[in-house]
Amino acid sequence: MRVLIIEDDEETAGFIARGLRESGGTVDHAATGTDGLFLASEGGYDALVVDRMLPRMDGLHLVRMLREAGVQTPALFLTAVGGLGDRVDGLEAGGDDYMVKPFAFAELHARLRALIRRGAARAEPAETTLSVADLTLDRLSRKVTRAGQVIELQPREYRLLEFLMDHAGEVVTRTMLLEQVWDFHFEPKTSVVETHVSRLRGKIDRPFGIALIRTVRGAGYVIAEPD
Repeated sequence: MRVLIIEDDEETAGFIARGLRESGGTVDHAATGTDGLFLASEGGYDALVVDRMLPRMDGLHLVRMLREAGVQTPALFLTAVGGLGDRVDGLEAGGDDYMVKPFAFAELHARLRALIRRGAARAEPAETTLSVADLTLDRLSRKVTRAGQVIELQPREYRLLEFLMDHAGEVVTRTMLLEQVWDFHFEPKTSVVETHVSRLRGKIDRPFGIALIRTVRGAGYVIAEPD
């Protein structure tokens, strides 16, 4: 396990680093958001532990920039800011999990291991190319095309489309999407799913005049060949 800790509190960073090293892990530390962004962008980490309130660049902006650059290293926010809205903001920015200080190292370690397992599963998909009608998603290049036209997607839109296409022809519920695309294991009381599905339709359906993503009233969404 190779982990990058992005934390300006030296005592907290040292505590986490010692625990991970004693568990056989390798740890790097960045004390500012800009240093953390640079190191995380270089790649090679299995997971990131990110504080929200950092000098030079806050944690939310840091993770958002990583996701926009295509860096998908699992990121766990570790912060003193723990309201429901704060957790939603962190996960919406591209975080994969959220813990509030004070914390128990055993729980942090377990959550990191779970994130790394999920990340490894996503990194080695059974199929490298998914297709529905004239829509194609290439997992290796992260390129999405429809009718030969390249479609630019934000990281979360890509994950949403990938999950729908992984379950092509099946009804996918809102709860499934919250858990698998956003890693939400609670009800966020927002329209985040509906908003992202609408944006996705605006890119892959509306310009082509034929809808592939359909709403199944009272159940969820399905992506399938047109009738």
